[in-house]
Amino acid sequence: MNVTVCRKEHFNAAHRLHNAAWNDEKNIAVFGKCNSPNYHGHNYELTVKVNGPVDPDTGYVFDMKVLSTLVKTEIINKFDHKNLNLDTEEFKQLNPTAENMAIVIWNRLRPKIDASYQLSVVLQETDRNLVEYNG
Repeated sequence: MNVTVCRKEHFNAAHRLHNAAWNDEKNIAVFGKCNSPNYHGHNYELTVKVNGPVDPDTGYVFDMKVLSTLVKTEIINKFDHKNLNLDTEEFKQLNPTAENMAIVIWNRLRPKIDASYQLSVVLQETDRNLVEYNG
């Protein structure tokens, strides 16, 4: 039987949703105020879920101290208080939507967590909008 353990973190970041292949009118029509050339920010809530069997020796699915350090090192330190479009390599050419951000976060964490575990990332952008990516 598998159990899911979750680590919750938060970070703040600015971004602009924009497709350089489109004209200004189309960008505004699709992205609205999120297309502001002056960027805008969010207080993101990130939940990382690791699913697997409980180890009979430790009683853990995954050591939460290890997960905490991993999330802080790979995600929080990388994206917190950054302009995603300007300050990160991942989003210089990739539109930093919540969907793309969740995929990038998952891809940064997946190689660091043994493949025997299921990994899921939930990124909440606002009180009403969140995305989940399971790989």
